[in-house]
Amino acid sequence: MTQEEKTRTEERIVDVLKTVYDPEIPVDIWNLGMIYKIEVKDDHTVDLDMTFTAPSCPAADFILEDVRTKVESLEEVKSANVNLVFEPAWDQSMMSEEARVELGFD
Repeated sequence: MTQEEKTRTEERIVDVLKTVYDPEIPVDIWNLGMIYKIEVKDDHTVDLDMTFTAPSCPAADFILEDVRTKVESLEEVKSANVNLVFEPAWDQSMMSEEARVELGFD
C-alpha cells in the first residue's frame, strides 16, 4: 500500500467516523475529538485509538462496535483494531469548532 493509498484510506475512515455518534450527544465522535490515532498499515489493517467523553460511558460497547464495523465496511480495509484509551483524558478543548458551535460552547 503506497503512502497515497494510505492517506486516501485514512480520509475515507474519517468520513465513516463522522457517521458514528454517542447516543447522548448530537455530534459525531470525530468532531468531538474522541479519535486519537488512525494508523493504516501496509497489510490493509487499521489501528485506531479512541476515548470517550467519560470513562463510564454507558454506550461504550455499542460505539466501539459501530466504529469497528463501519471502518471494516470500507473495501480497502481488511480489519480494524479499535483500542480504548483514556490517556490523555478527553476534555472540551479536543472538540472541533463545528462541535463547539453545535453544543453551544461558542
